[in-house]
This record gives sequence, structure tokens and C-alpha cells, in this order.
Amino acid sequence: MGKRWWMLLGATALLAGCQGEAPAPDAAAAPGAAATASPPVTNQVTGPEVRVLAFGDSLFAGYGLSSADQSYPARLEAALRADGRNVRVANAGVSGDTTAAGRQRFVFTLDSQPQAPDLVIIELGGNDLLRGLPPEQTRANLAAMLDELKTRGIPAVLYGLQAPPNYGAEWQAQFDAIFPDLAREYGATLVPFVTEEVFTDPAMLQSDRIHPTAQGVEVLVSATADAVAKALPAPTS
Repeated sequence: MGKRWWMLLGATALLAGCQGEAPAPDAAAAPGAAATASPPVTNQVTGPEVRVLAFGDSLFAGYGLSSADQSYPARLEAALRADGRNVRVANAGVSGDTTAAGRQRFVFTLDSQPQAPDLVIIELGGNDLLRGLPPEQTRANLAAMLDELKTRGIPAVLYGLQAPPNYGAEWQAQFDAIFPDLAREYGATLVPFVTEEVFTDPAMLQSDRIHPTAQGVEVLVSATADAVAKALPAPTS
């Protein structure tokens, strides 16, 4: 079935970005706000703190989960700290965000952080797919955010998506090329995010068959934490 199969499941409800939908608990603040995930930590961490900003849509916001501590950014922080890394992840996920909406709040979100992030993860584009927005718009919006990070000297991790085949071969090829092209252009770390291991397994998904359960989030973290760890800049005192 492959990594594109999940998109076909959610042709009418992708990423909880549908209009009229209530945001996840940690996305309820003002659109630019970012809640810092602070799950209990029992392991020993060392070195200066590294600050990561997780900027995305409902897959970061934790839509449908029972608490903010179960969201992907919170669990990613816990996994990195369990490895002894002194990392704090601020969750700037907002359910329903397209790349255009993300672009509008991006600078404000960066400026609102208590300290400038050392790394930014961008996870957007699924709601563009839902709305059938032109791939060139998605590319331009993501490029603008990566431009902003380049100007500020902040490294980026770009979480990649793929379009379903029912959009047509030309449209699909244009969309699929966005993420690897931009990662190469801006020197960002490209990480496949919507993986078959989670999004083709009903046991890992909520009743909407789109959003991961708490167990699904843990599997996503396991699949991506190493790539994020490698992208972390060296901490500075």
C-alpha cells in the first residue's frame, strides 16, 4: 500500500483541518503561542539546554489525545531526554493550519519564544492537500518560512509528505518534489513523517482513521527521534 495510502483514508477529514473543528487542547491559545512540553523526566540529562520549536498542524497539536503530554512534540522531548540530551520542545502545532496559515504566524511565533530556538521542525502541507491547493503555493509558503530561518541562522528539520495518486500524476509529482527540493535548497534535514507503520494500522489510529492514538504517537517518535537528534546543533553554554 505504501506511504501514500493514508491520504486516501482522509479525503474528507485530513489532519483535523476541517472547518468548524475544535482545536486540540494545546492549540487553544492564540495562534502564535507555543506551549512548552514538560513531561516528567527521571533520567539524567547533561549539557546546556537545546531549544526546539515544533511548528505544525494537528499532528503536532495533539488533536484527539487526552492530554498535551501525549502530543508528538511532548513525546519527542521525552525520548530525546531519555537519551541524555538536554532538549526542550515548544509545541506550536495548530489544528487546521495550511502552509499559508503557518506562514502568517511564523515570524510572530519565533519572536514570541522566551529564547530563540536552536532548531525548528516544520510539519505542514497536509491541509493544503485536503483543499487541493496549488503545489506552487505550498512550495512558496514553506520556502518563505525556511528563508526566515536562514536569515536568523536557525537550522531546520522539514517533515515530508506525499500526495495520493488520485490527484493525477502531474499534480502528484509537483507536490512530492516540494519537500526534498526545499530540503536540498536550504540545507534542511528531511524526515518522512506520515509513515506506513502508523497510518496503515487501524490500531494506531483514532476513530477518524487519520490522527494517531497515543500509541501511534509513540511509534512516530521512535521512527523520527534519531533523525531529529542528528539535526540538533551542538549546545552552547
